[in-house]
Amino acid sequence: MLRIDSISYSVEGRPLLEAASAMVPTGHKVGLVGRNGTGKTTLFRLIRGELTLEGGEISLPTRARIGGVAQEAPATDQSLIETVLAADTERADLLAEAETATDPHRIADVQTRLADIDAWSAEARAASILAGLGFSHADQQRPCADFSGGWRMRVALAAVLFSAPDLLLLDEPTNYLDLEGALWLEAYLAKYPHTVIVISHDRGLLNRAVGAILHLEDRKLTLYQGNYDRFTETRAARLAVAEAERTKQDARRAHLQSFVDRFRAKASKAVQAQSRLKMIAKLKPISSPQEAALRAFTFPEPEELSPPIINMEGASVGYDGTPVLQRLSLRIDQDDRIALLGRNGQGKSTLSKLLAGKLEALSGRMIKARKLRIGYFAQHQLDELRADETPLDHLRRLRPDELPGRARNRLAGFGIQAAQAETIVGRLSGGQKARLSLLVATLDAPHMLILDEPTNHLDMESREALVEALTAYTGAVVLVSHDMHLLSHVADRLWLVDGGTVQPFEQDLEAYRRLLLTSPEKAEKPKEKPAKRVSQSDIQALRSELKKAEARVAKLEEMRDKLAKKLADTALYEDSRKGELATWNAKYAEVMEALERAETIWESVGEKLEATQTTA
Repeated sequence: MLRIDSISYSVEGRPLLEAASAMVPTGHKVGLVGRNGTGKTTLFRLIRGELTLEGGEISLPTRARIGGVAQEAPATDQSLIETVLAADTERADLLAEAETATDPHRIADVQTRLADIDAWSAEARAASILAGLGFSHADQQRPCADFSGGWRMRVALAAVLFSAPDLLLLDEPTNYLDLEGALWLEAYLAKYPHTVIVISHDRGLLNRAVGAILHLEDRKLTLYQGNYDRFTETRAARLAVAEAERTKQDARRAHLQSFVDRFRAKASKAVQAQSRLKMIAKLKPISSPQEAALRAFTFPEPEELSPPIINMEGASVGYDGTPVLQRLSLRIDQDDRIALLGRNGQGKSTLSKLLAGKLEALSGRMIKARKLRIGYFAQHQLDELRADETPLDHLRRLRPDELPGRARNRLAGFGIQAAQAETIVGRLSGGQKARLSLLVATLDAPHMLILDEPTNHLDMESREALVEALTAYTGAVVLVSHDMHLLSHVADRLWLVDGGTVQPFEQDLEAYRRLLLTSPEKAEKPKEKPAKRVSQSDIQALRSELKKAEARVAKLEEMRDKLAKKLADTALYEDSRKGELATWNAKYAEVMEALERAETIWESVGEKLEATQTTA
């Protein structure tokens, strides 16, 4: 059991923890949450003994091993598999001793211990963990020095998971994982045999991998049983109770103060007035738990363009003349919300760069609407930001004629305050860089936003604000993200990037999650079952698809009606407006063509659903 008993700690005179207590039973999986800057990472350092407590005590069972990922694996010539195997120091020491031991009793002890820790299956276990985090068998034999810092962070994570410490402390582990790696980690942590505490803003992980939430707020720790959704419900009820109690106390204080004010000067009432003053003094203030300020994002609204805004016909894209993706025949309309799915290295970021204009098509056709504006949020934020400029410098460069006050207001609207506005980007936190990147990407009211891992470094409140902003946004959205919560609330179309091309994924996100968690052997060799009955999840997926198809038809019908109304204007048919008439007729033809396709898809999905329900 991890016991945190009335601990206190300050940084430069600012208290982060004051008489904070909590107990985490052995084997429990706990999510540590709280606003950025409240001291979550500091608490981890206190548990590991890297910092000295000002008061209180943290205790663990004797000889309990604590593990975590402090930094990326070193860029050495050692292979990935060797790096991970070396993390289990006990196994390495025992194997070395087994080579040199001569005493029969010690040899027996060593062999018994090697059997106890399952040493002989270690390489298979290490390889399985590396594979789950996105490394192929060939990758695992390559030296660490061949990989970038982000990939070496994955190696370090694999190493600590393999070493299986008694207390595993993970600080935002999904920030350097893709969706596939994040889903694999969720499943792994849920089955991990020891205690886990994970700092995360990933709602999916906190809902599926942990059974309790440890909340750091107002310098105190509170342990809530259940996943993150249960925590939010319980905390909302707690907030309501605290607010009701505070309201009652305020009314009681006002009543007592009223008596004092009326009779303080009267000698006959002086004793009673003094008594009530003492009663007021004894009323301890009830403060509602501090609410996290929602950092709302507001994206400017673009004008509407005729569909499609992007159309590809047999396009290919890659690097140095070598294609990564081929046979791309894709269409994007302004009302599309598309999530790009696919295992790491299949080309999701390459497709994003093609759409954003960062890469040119190697072959085929790619047609963009003439006035199309695109906003691009890069996974590696400094690709689009300048490390030696301040946020204000970015806006001065992008909006040279804008008044300084307007620029500061823009930054404040994205959660970048006055002091941060004049700090060079290289010194900003990850969350501040992410908010600046979002501001820059949306500055010109783009018709399409391409977001490559936008939630990395954003806290929970900012992630919810991003969901709300994207829901209200009237342009197209293309998303690459490991955040299932964001994808499920924003995307209504799924594209699978796999095998060197891109195809629609006709099922829902939950079906994709199940597919990823299925072993490769099962995925490649499914058991044949004649006349297989359809599951309820399949039916639900088709119902969801039908709903999206209906919404798309309704949207196109609305556009058709607007254009028909425009074309009914007799003034449009004057000789002087022939060119304008031709433009509106062309738009009407495009919408009618799109509507015909949408109705075909709607009918097809409806027929599938009807046939499915018959066999279910």
